[in-house]
Formats: sequence, C-alpha cells, structure tokens
Amino acid sequence: MMKAIIFDFDGTLADTLPVCFYAFQAVFKEFDNKEITSDEIKTMFGPSETGIIKENLIDTNHDKAIELYYEKYREKHRDLVVENAEINDLLRFLKKKGYKLGIVTGKASRSLLISLDYLDMNDLFDVIITGDDVTIPKPHPEGLNEALALLNIKNTEAVFLGDSDADIQAGNQADVYTIGVQWLPNYQALEFRVQPDQMLSNVNEFIQSLKNGRYE
Repeated sequence: MMKAIIFDFDGTLADTLPVCFYAFQAVFKEFDNKEITSDEIKTMFGPSETGIIKENLIDTNHDKAIELYYEKYREKHRDLVVENAEINDLLRFLKKKGYKLGIVTGKASRSLLISLDYLDMNDLFDVIITGDDVTIPKPHPEGLNEALALLNIKNTEAVFLGDSDADIQAGNQADVYTIGVQWLPNYQALEFRVQPDQMLSNVNEFIQSLKNGRYE
C-alpha cells in the first residue's frame, strides 16, 4: 500500500527554473564576465547551487558569488515564479487523503526555504532532503533513501516524481515507482534517457491514477 509521495522541487512542484537561470546568469556575468544560456546551466545541475558555483565559476571568490546568487534569487522570485493553483490543490488533496509528503531536491536548503516561503508551502511536507543533506547528489539515490528512512516506510510504499533524468535514475536505483512529469511550463528533460515507470503531462492525470488505485 502506498503511504508516501515524494517530489523533486524545481520544475516539478514549482516553476522555479526561470529564477534559477536568472540568478546563475547574474553570477557568471558579474564574476566571470561570461554570458551563459539556460541550456548551459542545465548541464551543471546535480549539485546544489553552492556546488554548481564552486565547480563551474572561474573566479575564486565563491563566497561572494554564492551570496549574489541568493540575493538575485530572492530579488526576482515573486516576478518570475508564479503560484500554480493545480499544484497547490494537488498537495492539499494528498494531505487530506493522509499521504506522507516529501521533497528530495538538489537545491540548497537556503533557496528552497525562500521558495517554500514565497509559495506558502512551509507546512505541507513531512520530510525534506536538500542538496546540503547528502554526500552524493542525484542521480545517486542517497537523498531518496534518506527520505524513505526518515518516513519509516519501504521503497514499495512510495512514489517519486521528477522532471529530470537524474530524478528518474535516482528513483530507479532506489527501487521506487518513479514518475516523469512535464506538467509545468519549464522542466528539465524534454525526453527522458532513462524511462520512468509512468509519464505525466498534467496534474489531473496523477490525481486520476491515485483515485484508480494504480499505485496500490
């Protein structure tokens, strides 16, 4: 019996990729005088924002660069990240039905907390694993396994939803039923190189699958 639903965050629960791109572009322009595209930024995803900057920025003043990232992320969050009524309704529906909810994300806790605060999602999740909480980021299953342990459930009692190849690979390696989603305006994988157990293009499909007992 399914007891928990675990989500990736960027591109899955919130359309935050535009503000991530904006903040990274500001950092690379300011410190490396380099214009980078959204696609170039996507190739860096995996580590937290802190890790991305430390691994990819030529300028060695990483601490100031990281602070600029968070400044820009907060500065444009309200303009670039729009609340999604369907996602909000989904999360409240799941809570009402008694499912445990989790987030496993590569984001640093600092930026995730900014987003959860702006989107009024602070009180919805039973477990949150960020990029700061793991030694090895997705596609390694460490974060997902840690979430399952904290929820005290088996891998057969959860589903994991994400929008990137790294999400699908992590879910597969954790032996969790894994769903690839493309239901927000901006998501990471146009085509998944590793096939998820299910593909969803809108939130209502997921709700119908739940009501039909697909995951039981």
